[in-house]
Amino acid sequence: MLDSAEPACHGERVELSALLADLTAEGDEVDAMVATLPDDRWATPTPAAGWTVAHQIAHLAWTDTAALHAATDVDAFQRGLAEAGDDPLGFVDRSADEGAALPRAELLEKWRAGRKELAAALATVPKGTKLPWFGPPMSAASMATARIMETWAHGQDVADALGITRTPTARLRHVAHIGVRTRDFAHVLNGRTPPAEEFRVELSAPDGALWTWGPEDAAQRVSGPALDFCLLVTQRTHRADTALVAEGPDADAWLDIAQAFAGPPGGGREKGSR
Repeated sequence: MLDSAEPACHGERVELSALLADLTAEGDEVDAMVATLPDDRWATPTPAAGWTVAHQIAHLAWTDTAALHAATDVDAFQRGLAEAGDDPLGFVDRSADEGAALPRAELLEKWRAGRKELAAALATVPKGTKLPWFGPPMSAASMATARIMETWAHGQDVADALGITRTPTARLRHVAHIGVRTRDFAHVLNGRTPPAEEFRVELSAPDGALWTWGPEDAAQRVSGPALDFCLLVTQRTHRADTALVAEGPDADAWLDIAQAFAGPPGGGREKGSR
């Protein structure tokens, strides 16, 4: 679960400064896809039902602001949480609608300023501090990792909408890490009891390296391309459209419900949508 997991790769801690650099790079990559986009292309539908490219950027701007409040103004964050009430998905949609209605230059500048402020704020959060969120509270490092995950995932929606093929980077390791560490979280969200034993996850990185989590002798195992795993846990692809392999019934069941983000279980993508 996110409240007990710090970003780590192959058992090693990742420095907050490195995470923030990757968060900046991820935002810059998505920014480059829309920076010179004609106004009419901002209205291009994305794979998320009812959301255009503008909605995707508006959502990133909104969640970056929420994360900034979590790091610098807890009262403001709590007010936003209260506004979400019993309809968090409706609240998210309304916020995206409001942002998408802004002039494109204004929306883009709002997002750029917000993600810059967020990176600066997270860099100053005292070690050991837990920041509130819509899911479990998390450290600044975990928040930065979560923002990388969400920026990458919504950036994928934008890329799919615009017909852009992105080159996978080593930043996927952060997305994969959250996907692994939220195994139990995904089970709880779906009303299931988390498995008692640890799983082994082995993913092929973009550069051919092997990223691993869990004990080598684990009976329950997942393996395959890191990109496929990241697309699956962010629910940007259907499991049948991946090359992921599960060994063991618990590992197999997990891949059907894997979810790296807070909130109700998502509907995912239809088979053959990629």
